[in-house]
Amino acid sequence: MLTLYGFGRVNSKVVGVTRDLRVLWTLEELGVPYRVHGVDHPAGELQSEEFRRLNPFTQVPVLEDDGFVLTESAAILLYLAEKTGRLIPADLQGRAQVTRWCFAALNSVEPPLFQILMIDLLGAADPTGEQRRPGLVKYAERVLSALESRLEGRPHLTGEAFTVADILMTTVLREVRNAGVLDGFPRVAAYRERCEGRPAWRRTLEAYEQRLGAPVGSAR
Repeated sequence: MLTLYGFGRVNSKVVGVTRDLRVLWTLEELGVPYRVHGVDHPAGELQSEEFRRLNPFTQVPVLEDDGFVLTESAAILLYLAEKTGRLIPADLQGRAQVTRWCFAALNSVEPPLFQILMIDLLGAADPTGEQRRPGLVKYAERVLSALESRLEGRPHLTGEAFTVADILMTTVLREVRNAGVLDGFPRVAAYRERCEGRPAWRRTLEAYEQRLGAPVGSAR
């Protein structure tokens, strides 16, 4: 059985945006048997020697598949898609397009969104956040404009089919779900809503909130 090392306890401020959600959602979409090994972040379990042997960067998520250990959320999603032959096309060029949009989600779209998220989470604890945020919003608007164009006439990033690239992109967009950044991009907002309307995502959030002991709906 697949084992996912995900959060068992985490700071309440980041509930709903932790990167184990990407893998949990994928596993639910695939319907494969798996178990979650909950890691207690506030208690320092990520810094233990045991966990460091799994991931030298001491980060979640980590996937273990019969002794094979894999880290980095995008690599895990692509591995699961290739292993099962689902959430990714069968042809080489189709798979390349999915890989392309996985990279785009993390390398092109996420950088400004994640920085905005961190500024909003830290608040006054970030002394330069207020000054940096407007520039980051402009940066975000530039990449979101490109995504808005991409989604014209397409329900998903690579066309009709929902793939692991859509899981990555949606979880990236969620980082600014409460920041007002998506308001000027109706296709992007509708795309996120469409992806989050999938039953597997709802199951993922319910189980995630229960495991973390978070209030119902707090991860949404």
